[in-house]
Amino acid sequence: MPAHPDSPAPIRFAYWVPNVSGGLVISTIPQRTSWDAAYNRTLAQIAEAAGFDYALTQIRFTAGYGAEYQHESVAFSHALAAATTRLTVIAAILPGPWNPTLAAKQIATISELTEGRIAVNVVSGWFSGEFRAIGEPWLDHDERYRRSEEFIRALRGIWTQDDFSFRGDFYRYTNYTLKPKPGRWPEIFQGGSSRAARDMAARVSDWYFTNGNTPEGVRAQVEDLRAKAQANGHSVKVGVNAFVIARETEEEARAVLQAIIDHADPEAVKAFGHEAKNAGTASPEGEGNWAKSSFEDLVQYNDGFKTNLIGTPDQIAERILALKEAGADLALLAFLHFQEEVQFFGEQVIPRVRALEAARERRAEAA
Repeated sequence: MPAHPDSPAPIRFAYWVPNVSGGLVISTIPQRTSWDAAYNRTLAQIAEAAGFDYALTQIRFTAGYGAEYQHESVAFSHALAAATTRLTVIAAILPGPWNPTLAAKQIATISELTEGRIAVNVVSGWFSGEFRAIGEPWLDHDERYRRSEEFIRALRGIWTQDDFSFRGDFYRYTNYTLKPKPGRWPEIFQGGSSRAARDMAARVSDWYFTNGNTPEGVRAQVEDLRAKAQANGHSVKVGVNAFVIARETEEEARAVLQAIIDHADPEAVKAFGHEAKNAGTASPEGEGNWAKSSFEDLVQYNDGFKTNLIGTPDQIAERILALKEAGADLALLAFLHFQEEVQFFGEQVIPRVRALEAARERRAEAA
């Protein structure tokens, strides 16, 4: 598979911050992962030493599919950035509960306190029950993305302009000036797989997260996204979700996967699947995240099993390189036992990925 021309740089690595209870699978399998602050500070330090570039916090307001306890994402992101020296923490922000004024000020302050190691993930929202629970209006699918686009345009304007004025359907500003502004412009991430999500990313986002997928599926999304972005005079990088099970043998890794699925909480998986698929099929084209996910896929709620980073370190490194060659710039990873598995990934997988990247570069130069 030929290298994607937009992905010459080394692939970057991010991990999902378990600031929500239950880990990253909807399963009762025992997990040596905790949602508490002490565990997560240590995890951030382990990840930084292991070679991870980013950590992504989660935003939850209600106890769905095992997420009984949740730490607020922006405050938690600041705590993790304060505990590290190089890691960039991506704070999840949900338009509705947040408005751009508050978010811009929060993130600008954290940027000042952490030498710019803060970014944002603008989450358009998919869980209607959560919005109802907290008294927030639930917009139609494409309207949620339209609001998110205005949110991002407002953030960018507040961070870069004095006397910022903006007239949108959701947000309005008149000669607003924020000081101090971030010394380094915080990167803006977003997720989604629908047409509206990709079109928004092609206009305004720095990074686009997609759910787990095969290299062929990733390539199709990347080509569509980047063609649209180029037509808009914009550029966007791509991150792919994956759940990693790295073991000494493939048989051992597959057994862990089967155990996770065997211990799935059927009621919680079905409840999540119902809400998630409703969100996906609500898009005009009937696609979006989870629209075609099976019960087994939904046990990992970002379709992370589909990416197939399950096996030996050599197998996983080869599959990561295939994702890069399909156009992925970043792998956003989840694990069963975060601290020890992030460390193992850093020791056994990342060096193999770097060696494969270097070998590919040598072949390209020779050709």
